[in-house]
Amino acid sequence: MRLPPSILRSFPAYFLFVNMVFAWIVLHGSQAQAETPQLQFSQARMHFGTVAVGQSETQLVTLTNTGSTSASVSAISVDDSEFSVSSMNLPLALAAGQSVNLNVVFTPSATGWVGAEVTVSSNASNPNLKLVLGGTGAATDPLTAAPSSLSFGNVKVGSSTTLSVVVTNPKTWNQTLTAFTTTGSEFTVTGPSLPLTLAPGKTVTLTVTFSPTAAGTAGGSVFITAPGLNVPFTGTGTTIGQLSLTPASLSFGNVNLGSSTTETSTLTATGGNVTVSSGTSSNSQFTISGTSFPLTISAGQSAAVSVVFTPTQTGTDSATLKFLSNASDSQDSESLSGVGVAPQYSVNLSWTASTSTVAGYNVYRGTTAGSYSKINSTLDPNTAYTDSTVAANTTYYYAATSVTSSGEESGYSKAIEVTIP
Repeated sequence: MRLPPSILRSFPAYFLFVNMVFAWIVLHGSQAQAETPQLQFSQARMHFGTVAVGQSETQLVTLTNTGSTSASVSAISVDDSEFSVSSMNLPLALAAGQSVNLNVVFTPSATGWVGAEVTVSSNASNPNLKLVLGGTGAATDPLTAAPSSLSFGNVKVGSSTTLSVVVTNPKTWNQTLTAFTTTGSEFTVTGPSLPLTLAPGKTVTLTVTFSPTAAGTAGGSVFITAPGLNVPFTGTGTTIGQLSLTPASLSFGNVNLGSSTTETSTLTATGGNVTVSSGTSSNSQFTISGTSFPLTISAGQSAAVSVVFTPTQTGTDSATLKFLSNASDSQDSESLSGVGVAPQYSVNLSWTASTSTVAGYNVYRGTTAGSYSKINSTLDPNTAYTDSTVAANTTYYYAATSVTSSGEESGYSKAIEVTIP
């Protein structure tokens, strides 16, 4: 609802908005005292401040069924096109104690103050729940905020996360900040002492802390008077635990090509149950074995995960192992490393001692039967020999001779055939 131009010229926009809200509360105060509404918004009114024409500002509001019975929401409407509400599938059954979040968007198409109401129609004890809206369209922003909104993401219930927003005066004249008004009970804002005169181009930093007291997404904002800047906040309180992965890295050492080595990683849930939805490796030579996903780990418990390294090439290989979960830290990772090496083969030979008196034996090898080269550098006094100079994928033929003390050497023994894999 736009106010007539004459009224807009007579009173400041924010003054009119406050008085309109006050009048609505007075008119409806007797109903509020009569009974506790079954459906309630997380705030009774929502102020969007001053927004440049054509730009948008989005705030989050939570609709909760505070009653003891289910309520069916049949319609959600807003009576001015400058405002819009996120759509949802209706009718919506809202069980006792259940909540749903709505995004309310202000997109001014002209300068001046605009007021509106969101109406939630349902079969609840208060069948027409109202949310009062107000905002001012301007040719340019009176102040700028960086970032323009704050998202705290997932924060564990009972803990806190702090972010900063920098407010700048983009005008060519001084502006006086007189108050910081915060909405959303789980958000607190600290800043400089007020009133504060902000010279052209100067900045001021506000510190915003989100301290969730219950699981779920919450919305809030800080309204800066008198220029009329509003900075929205969102954050989600979670009772989901955190996931830790140990050790931080796994080293598989040297592994022969064609072979595998297994090491163990440990996933631990703390502060609540965690469901691990997947585990992935950035290198196909490292794989997870024997674990099925999704995997739920109870609070304080651990799960062992087998990681297998199967090198397909020589040299050092590395990978990152990642686990995706619903934990408040969402993802945990581990670095992997291993070295693929060509396998080292050897052939162990033995033979029956000569029935004659001999000084020792020579060992011969060839890749063709009957064509040999001696491979022992000195006469072998024993009846066994290990050949460690063989190559993979090769077939060898071995034979032995005996040598007397005078140096006389016998003929070749019967050859044996050995194939190296």
